[in-house]
Amino acid sequence: MISITIIGSGNVAVHLINAVSKATDLEIVQIFARDKTKIFDKIEQSKITDNLNQLKPADIYIIAVSDNVVASISAQLPFENRLVVHTSGSLSIDKINSKNRQGVFYPLQTFSKSKEINFKKVPICIEAKYESDFDMLFKTAQILSDCVYKIDTNQRKSIHIAAVFVNNFVNHLYQIGNEICNEHNINFEILKPLIQETATKIMTLSPENAQTGPAKRNDTETLNSHIKFLTNKNQIEIYKLLTKSIIDHGKKL
Repeated sequence: MISITIIGSGNVAVHLINAVSKATDLEIVQIFARDKTKIFDKIEQSKITDNLNQLKPADIYIIAVSDNVVASISAQLPFENRLVVHTSGSLSIDKINSKNRQGVFYPLQTFSKSKEINFKKVPICIEAKYESDFDMLFKTAQILSDCVYKIDTNQRKSIHIAAVFVNNFVNHLYQIGNEICNEHNINFEILKPLIQETATKIMTLSPENAQTGPAKRNDTETLNSHIKFLTNKNQIEIYKLLTKSIIDHGKKL
């Protein structure tokens, strides 16, 4: 049985807590939450603390907080030479204070508290300074997920940047599409089959082969018509930038 303490109560922390609590070979020792009134399903209230000095011994301490406070939290931990990891996609492993054994346990997924996730399908990226710690993290990750990868800090940062493009930026484009629909009294639902097919298609085709649309065809008449139709300056700039990127893709500079 691998014992785990989770530090945090945000989106990533909540999903980790739920996944670990359901795993037969993992045990939650404690949860640190600044607000002890937060509700954690199936977690005894006695296991929740708002005082770092009350943390009990555990095999792994997972810091699942915003990137800005990882270093601060790890520096405040009242013990030494224990395995402490963060869940960030972009932070160096060295953001964990060196008084403890450093590691990374990065679940590559978009998490919302209200949306349940099948953790078995979530890729988990592992990094550790010591082989024995890596083995512990790898074993833990394999219990939670069928997709576990050994990824160093530089690779993880590149994955995180790529994830921002394919997830955060894409979702923002959904938001823009929704705004355009609302502006012209169209239900956004009409676009959902297209969104679904686009996501499904990428499972079997490369992004390059899946690309379609007027920019791919260099259909200047349609492109110019779209730009003239738009009234929001921000939308126009984004449209032009993405169009140019699609047209220029693969060209030698």
